[in-house]
Amino acid sequence: MIKIVSYNVNGIRAASRKGLVDWIQETSPDIIGFQEVKALQEQYDISELEQLGYHCEWHSAEKKGYSGVATFSKKAPSHTEIGCGIEKYDNEGRILRTDFGDWTLLNCYFPSGTSGDERQAFKMEFLDDFHNWIDELKKERPQLIIMGDYNIAHTENDIHNPVSNKNTSGFKPEERAWMTQWFENGFTDAFRHQYPDKTEYSWWSYRAAARARNKGWRIDYQSVSNNMSPLIQDAGHYNDAVHSDHCPVYLDIDLSL
Repeated sequence: MIKIVSYNVNGIRAASRKGLVDWIQETSPDIIGFQEVKALQEQYDISELEQLGYHCEWHSAEKKGYSGVATFSKKAPSHTEIGCGIEKYDNEGRILRTDFGDWTLLNCYFPSGTSGDERQAFKMEFLDDFHNWIDELKKERPQLIIMGDYNIAHTENDIHNPVSNKNTSGFKPEERAWMTQWFENGFTDAFRHQYPDKTEYSWWSYRAAARARNKGWRIDYQSVSNNMSPLIQDAGHYNDAVHSDHCPVYLDIDLSL
């Protein structure tokens, strides 16, 4: 069995100053995927994580201090691909693929639409293009785990106040419909597979003491292709990890690296 952790760190350098590496050493996941690293690889000293036995793969955004994903694994991937081949998304450092033998892990940071109509439209374009790209990838690599910050709360049980947020980016009807279609098209929400009715969140606003009051959203997921869902052993959230406005999302699955 292996443990896979997904974590939007909202700046890996800032998170490391808050004890991120010590937390990784204590938790010891087999794979950890970071989103929103906000750094080029050469701007972050990976030596401490290398000393813990991790190999590093990195996909930065062209814009400095913005977006970006990085995957650290205790075994080097058998194959790595940077991006999805669509320039406008790859320029923002949103998708990183690592293969481990016959299964594939995608570390993804979906766009946010909170800054206005233009970025919301970009987000919806990404969702459609990503879905189509995955449909093609599944033909080549049918065993997929797609982890990351999806920037969407799927159901009313995934957000603290669904009524007042019904037209808010991240909980818009069209975004939620996309998530429903996603999970009807060959993928299993690992957390909901284990806990159909449990309420847990993965992100909290920095405003109004939202985290202390647990007024959060569940927008970070590990999607497992249905052909692998019987291998899921556990899934959940490390709510006590406070290096970011997100918390880490974990998946225990009966696979080997």
